[in-house]
Order: sequence, then C-alpha cells, then structure tokens
Amino acid sequence: QVQLVESGGGLVQAGGSLRLSCAASGQTINGYVMAWFRQAPGKEREFVSAHSKRHGGPFYAESVKGRFAISRDDAKNTVYLQMNSLKPEDTAVYYCAADRSLILSSLSNSAQYDYWGQGTQVTVSS
Repeated sequence: QVQLVESGGGLVQAGGSLRLSCAASGQTINGYVMAWFRQAPGKEREFVSAHSKRHGGPFYAESVKGRFAISRDDAKNTVYLQMNSLKPEDTAVYYCAADRSLILSSLSNSAQYDYWGQGTQVTVSS
C-alpha cells in the first residue's frame, strides 16, 4: 500500500508559478510510475504529467508542455510538479497518482492507477 499526500496548491495570478509536492509513505516509490492528474469543476479527470523510470519520459499533456515540469526525489519519496506561466484554464484540483505495473500506453489513463492522493486545489485568477 502506498499513501499519497499532495500539498502546495493555492491561489495565484495568471502568469505565476506554483510547485506541488506529493509525499508518499508506506512503500518506496522507486519502481512506481508517478503521475499528476487534474479535475476542473464539471469536467472529467485529465492527465497532466507522468514520470516513469521504466518507460523513459517524462510525459506531459499537450496543454502543459513547456510550462510544467515533473520531477521526483526517491530519497525523499516525493514527486513534484513545477507549474509556470499558469493560466486560468489550469484551475483544478490536482491529484497525485501511483502505480507499479503500468504499460506505456496506459500512463495517461487515470483508471489504471491504483493509488491516489486527496488532491490539492489550484486556482489561477485572470
């Protein structure tokens, strides 16, 4: 079992930056695919980014490429999402997810992840 706790969300103006953290406990995340998803009100949960040592990458949704960066520190059992040049359409609850056995084609599929955090709200004002 892996427990995930996100932090770092908040209110920021358009063009600003935030850094989200996802602290894992229960097991080491070394060997896990770690990902970020987001869900805006009234919308489905969507893939943002994933980091997998087995599959290369990192991987990003087109909407965040060049603005967001995922990183991981296995020694701290933590994954980060640096978000720059934020836009109002980035407003959502951001979730951290983990899975040990995903194949490459499933990295962006939220239904394939076994472990989830509780989410952290990111609000970008215009």
